[in-house]
Amino acid sequence: MNINTCFETTNQYHAIAYYSHLVPIALALFMGIYVLLKTKFSKLSILFFAFTFSFSLWLINDLFLWTSPNYYLIAFFWSWIDYTDVLFFIFGAYFFGALVRGSISRIEKTILILLSIPTLIFTLTGNTVTAFNQPVCEMLNNDWSVYTKVLVEWAVVVMMLVSLFLSWRKSNRTKKTQGLTVLIAMLLFFVAFSVTEYIASYTGIYEINLYGLFVLPVFLAVMVFAVINLKIFNLRYLGTQLLAYVMIIMVASQFLFLQGSTDKTLNIITLGLSILFGFLLLRLAKREEIQRQKIEHLAGELGKKNNELNIANERLKELDVKKTEFVSMASHQLRAPLTAIKGYSSMILEGSFGPIETQAKEAVNRIFESSQRLVVVIEDFLNVTRIELGKMKYDISDFDLNKLVKAITTELTQSAIRRNLKLSYKATENEYLVHADFGKVGQAVQNLIDNAIKYTEPGGKIEVSLTKVEGKTRFIVKDNGVGISKAGMSKLFEKFSRAEDNITVNAIGTGLGLYVAKQIVEAQGGRIWAESEGLGKGSTFFLEL
Repeated sequence: MNINTCFETTNQYHAIAYYSHLVPIALALFMGIYVLLKTKFSKLSILFFAFTFSFSLWLINDLFLWTSPNYYLIAFFWSWIDYTDVLFFIFGAYFFGALVRGSISRIEKTILILLSIPTLIFTLTGNTVTAFNQPVCEMLNNDWSVYTKVLVEWAVVVMMLVSLFLSWRKSNRTKKTQGLTVLIAMLLFFVAFSVTEYIASYTGIYEINLYGLFVLPVFLAVMVFAVINLKIFNLRYLGTQLLAYVMIIMVASQFLFLQGSTDKTLNIITLGLSILFGFLLLRLAKREEIQRQKIEHLAGELGKKNNELNIANERLKELDVKKTEFVSMASHQLRAPLTAIKGYSSMILEGSFGPIETQAKEAVNRIFESSQRLVVVIEDFLNVTRIELGKMKYDISDFDLNKLVKAITTELTQSAIRRNLKLSYKATENEYLVHADFGKVGQAVQNLIDNAIKYTEPGGKIEVSLTKVEGKTRFIVKDNGVGISKAGMSKLFEKFSRAEDNITVNAIGTGLGLYVAKQIVEAQGGRIWAESEGLGKGSTFFLEL
C-alpha cells in the first residue's frame, strides 16, 4: 500500500498553514490593490503594490509546500521560493526608499537589480535545490543559494537604514514619523523572516518557518496603521474603509480552521456584527469626509478671496503712491506762480510801484492774504507727500526755542488783532536749548498758534508759554475757544481732520496742519497732544522736546 508522504507528513500543519498564509495573502493583496486603485496608480502606490504582490507570491509558493500532496508541484515551488523571497525583499527596499526620499538613485536601482541576478541564475539553472527526499517530502537546498539569499536580505536591510539616514535631516516631522514607523515594521518582519528562514534551511526543521510567520499580523497591523493614520497615501476616508474591510477579512478568516458547529455559529454572529459596525463606521466617516471637503472648499474660496484682496490692496497702495506723487508735483507747480503773486502784491502794498488808491489797495491786500493762505495750504500738501513717501529730511541742530517761539508769536500778533483776539507769550526762563530741526519745529509751533487763532471766537484770548517739565522743554498754547469734543479728540491729529462738530466758527483750512505737526515732532523724538474739557470750554495744545 503506497502512502502519500507529502500529505501525511504535513497533515497536522494544514490548518495553521492555511491561517498563517491565506489571511496575510488576502490582506496584502487587498491593501496593495486598494491603494493602487484609490490613488490612481501613483508611483508610491505602484511600488507598494509590487511589494505586497511579490510578498503574496512567496506566501502562495510556501503554502503549496505545506498543503499540496503532489510531489512534482512541491519540487517546482520549492525551486522558486528563494527567488520570490529575494523579489519581495528588493521591492520592499525600493518602496521604503521612495517613501522616505521620494525616489532612489540610479546606483541604488542598479545595486538592487544586481542583487537579484545570482538567485535568478540559480533558479533558472535548477541549482537552488540539489535533491528530493521523498520519504519526508522535502527538497535539499543548495547551500550557496541559501547564502546568496541571506546576503541579499541583509543587504536590503542595510539599504533601508541608509535611506532613512540620508533622508532624516531633510524630512519634516510627518515624514520622519512615517519613515520610522514603516522601517520598524519592515525590519521586525524582515529580520524575523530571514533568521527563521536561515535556521529552517540549516537545520532542516521547516516548521520553524510557520511560527516565524506569526510576526506577520504585527507587520500588517503597523502597515495598516501607517496607511491610515500617518496618511502615507493621503487616503483619509478611504483609509477608514480599508480598516473596516481588514477587520471583516480577519473575522471571516477564522472559518479556515474552526471545526465545531458551535464555533462556526459564534463566528457567523461575530462576522455579522463586524459587518454592521463596519457599515456604521463607514457611514460616520463618510459624513465627516463630506464636512471636511466642505471646510476645505470654503478654506480654498477664502484663500482665493484673500489673494484677490491682497492684489487689490497692492493695487490701492500703488495708486496711493501715484496720488501722493501727483499731489507733490501739482503743489510744486502751483507754488512758483503763487510766490510771484504774493511777492508782487506785497510790493504794490508797500508802494514799490507808486501810490495806489484805497479801494485798489484793499483789493490787492485781499489778493496778498489769499495767496499767503494758499502758500500755507500748498506747503502742507508738500509736507504730507514728503512724509508719506518717506522723503522728509531733517536738519538737526541746537537752537534756542525761546527766540523761535517769540518771533513766531510776534509775527502772528497782527492776525490775532484782526480777529479781535488777545495773544500773549511768557517763558519761565530766558533760554530753552533744544536739539531738533529749527525750520520744522518752527512750522509745528506756527501751526499750533494759528490753529488757536482760527478756533477762538472774537474777544477771546490765547496764551503761549514755554516751561521745563522733568528736564524736557514744553511748549503750550492755551485758548478759551470752541473746545474739542471727545469724538473730535480721537481724530484730532489725523489727515483732513476739522472741528466739524462746532457750528459757531467758520475756520478756513485743509485739516492737515495738526497732522503735519505731529508727524514732524514725533520724527524728532518729541511728542504732541491736546487737552480739552469739551465743546465751548477751550483747549490746550502741548509740544514737548
